[in-house]
Amino acid sequence: MRYSQNWKDYELLDTANGERLERWGDIILIRPDPQIIWDSERKDPRWKKAHGVYRRSKSGGGKWVVSNMPDAWCINYGELKFQLRPMGFKHTGLFPEQAVNWDWFSDIIRRAKAEDPEREIRVLNLFAYTGGATAAAANAGASVCHVDASKGMVSWARENAQLSNLADKPIRWIVDDCKKFVEREIRRGNKYDGIIMDPPSYGRGPSGEIWKMENNFYPFLLEVGKLLTDSPLFVIINSYTTGLAPSAVGYASDVVFGSTHGGKTEVGELGLPVRSSGLMLPCGAAGRWMP
Repeated sequence: MRYSQNWKDYELLDTANGERLERWGDIILIRPDPQIIWDSERKDPRWKKAHGVYRRSKSGGGKWVVSNMPDAWCINYGELKFQLRPMGFKHTGLFPEQAVNWDWFSDIIRRAKAEDPEREIRVLNLFAYTGGATAAAANAGASVCHVDASKGMVSWARENAQLSNLADKPIRWIVDDCKKFVEREIRRGNKYDGIIMDPPSYGRGPSGEIWKMENNFYPFLLEVGKLLTDSPLFVIINSYTTGLAPSAVGYASDVVFGSTHGGKTEVGELGLPVRSSGLMLPCGAAGRWMP
């Protein structure tokens, strides 16, 4: 299982009975997690002292039933800085398990720049959310195109880039349906050395376009494959879709990218170490393709 050992401002303190106890900087949160199917003794006293507690509703959705949190606060990951906000659907605006992926492709970008300092390394980040991967790639030296269908998420990502002192870096901020954007980039003849994508299990574009991973992912991947340069560096695909095996995502990636560029996709679970037990909480998977 892949996980980052470099977090200082995030810590998964404990897990029990469908809930996480987490430290985000100085803020302690309790949030639900469907992967936590076990129950165990809650020895950490912070279970009773959380600044925020999110509970699911039996009728669907949920809400913060305890909210002694600030409206927003910041945490750091190395040289990167992110603003967090408690959201209505339990999220904070950051997925800490993704940091291990940020480190992986940042190393690839830096090595490529060291080999050829004049090379412009172009990275496309699709379904880019609040821009953790965008900030990491830009900080490593890439020119990044950040695409998300939510105007609010793109604005948040820009704020994160500014907090990380990346405002002057070559980042394009695009509010668009990812599928339509990819189609236009193909027509324009634009190419990328690296592609990052975090497709949702289900979603809607800004004009009501419906995305369902099981139905739309492979045709979309075929189009994305047309955007790679002749000397690509990597493609990374995150998957949280429980109905689709991570190995299926890896197989599809090899079919699309391997047919033209060779190489292999390595698929692995992402996780977060749990301080109380020393065990690892699974948090989705990622397929990493390199030529």
